[in-house]
Amino acid sequence: MLLNETHDPALRSWVQSANAPEADFPIQNLPLAAFRTRQERQFRIGAAIGDQILDLSHPNVAALLEPGVARACRDPVLNELMALGPAAWSHLRLNLSRALRAGSDQQDRIATALIAQDRAQYGLPARIGDFTDFYTSIHHATAVGRLLRPEQPLLPNYKWIPIAYHGRASSVRVSGEEVTRPAGQIKLPGSETPVVTASRKLDYEVELGVFVGVGNPLAQPIPIEEAWNHVFGVVLLNDWSARDIQAWEYQPLGPFLSKSFATTISPWVVGEEALRPFRRAWTRPQQDPQPLPYLQDPQDQANGALDIVLEATIVTTAMRAEGQPAALLSRASCRHAYWTIAQMVAHHTVNGCNLVAGDLLGTGTQSGPGAAEAGSLIELTAGGREPLMLPNDERRAFLEDGDEICLRGYCEREGFVRTGLGTATGRILPGAPPMNPG
Repeated sequence: MLLNETHDPALRSWVQSANAPEADFPIQNLPLAAFRTRQERQFRIGAAIGDQILDLSHPNVAALLEPGVARACRDPVLNELMALGPAAWSHLRLNLSRALRAGSDQQDRIATALIAQDRAQYGLPARIGDFTDFYTSIHHATAVGRLLRPEQPLLPNYKWIPIAYHGRASSVRVSGEEVTRPAGQIKLPGSETPVVTASRKLDYEVELGVFVGVGNPLAQPIPIEEAWNHVFGVVLLNDWSARDIQAWEYQPLGPFLSKSFATTISPWVVGEEALRPFRRAWTRPQQDPQPLPYLQDPQDQANGALDIVLEATIVTTAMRAEGQPAALLSRASCRHAYWTIAQMVAHHTVNGCNLVAGDLLGTGTQSGPGAAEAGSLIELTAGGREPLMLPNDERRAFLEDGDEICLRGYCEREGFVRTGLGTATGRILPGAPPMNPG
């Protein structure tokens, strides 16, 4: 895990907005997204610098890059670039960093490729072939398990296996798209027969999404010590959840319709290289079983945890009408995860499963040990029994129509420049009544 000149905290950009202390996108970050202006139909790839987007398909930018990298950057999504591997990603990052630094002799030429972010619309950054959602926070797993299975909150396999389920890639949407309240089978208290109705317990989940870069051939597992070579970067991820549908359907095979209706991700993919200064030692309680050999690596123990702070805020319909600011719901760090990203990749492929460039892996809800660090309403409200009081005196047990949830992520560490992940937002719309209720 090498740091290089692109991580230098003394670097400043000639794009002045990138030098602000609280900027999400300083020159040390340079995340990538698929964007277009409102007058355009075709998406293209851009890099964020301050409040601007550098169009990587622009000829003046392409001239700085190796031909294969420049060709990949002309695509409307990141899949081809993802498949090129770490050397190509590092080449792109280094050349963009040098061109955007204060004093660069490329400033006049590159300035013609800048577009203000407030003019942009975003698409999904990649064609997502598959979506796998893990369950890496033991704090979340224990809290939810206590609500669903009081007699055994944490199942015995949790401390041995990075638990996951196969999600629905087709319903992954980019930040800003609205979320329609889902309907499904729900078994109401005191009733012997389930009904088909709109979810009454709609929830959010604060997660990190991991984009796979280079894939692996079928039947060739990825060793844990090579896992990060297959990680392109990360996004914020909100895996919307219908808790009443989930409670009825999750046994014996886990989530299905309670999750597949919508997943929201942030548009900007923060590259693996940009995250290196914020990786930390990963530890596990000594009394817990230690990972099996294929999930152990000294380097992963030394720096396998990601210290990314994740926040969730809410704006209700009433708050919006009154011009009130968003209310903070929770704040936690990914460093509390029980399983690392490298362990997720190694376990996903140990059976020979082949990952493909653009596959998306969710970390599962990232909850910390404290009560205010819970990354979902089901935890914050004890399953809805203890509603939250918002600043305007509204109460929330679960989400209501018109509520907007915004996830935000950032990394801070002494000696390095703050790096942000941007935001992932979604507003709840009322759902249509089911065609055949009852």
